[in-house]
Amino acid sequence: MKKRVLNPERLRKVPPQFSWIDHRLVQENHFTRCDHSAWTLYLFLASVADAEGLSYYSEASLMRRLNMDLVVLSASRRQLIQAGLIAYEKPFYQVLSLEPVGAPRSGPISVGELLRQAVGGRL
Repeated sequence: MKKRVLNPERLRKVPPQFSWIDHRLVQENHFTRCDHSAWTLYLFLASVADAEGLSYYSEASLMRRLNMDLVVLSASRRQLIQAGLIAYEKPFYQVLSLEPVGAPRSGPISVGELLRQAVGGRL
């Protein structure tokens, strides 16, 4: 089947505030790790995160925006942490890369990064 853009005037672009959802969440079955409330929190955090995945919304603000009580918010956050999808240190959230720690990077890296790795991060 050949794909076609349904609405070319509304073609999606990476927004200037640098926010996206990684397609590997579906391809690698990450959705089986958490319930719907946790994914609601994840989608919100991924949507508001900066280029480093960081955001800092208060519990009160998250509960109001996501229509959750404290018990549901806490359980959702715990699920995402246990699944390795976010880090949390009050008041900061970080949406984490889906790459495991220490996994080789795909694509080219700079000479500076190669040198940093060679000397154990001290450059």
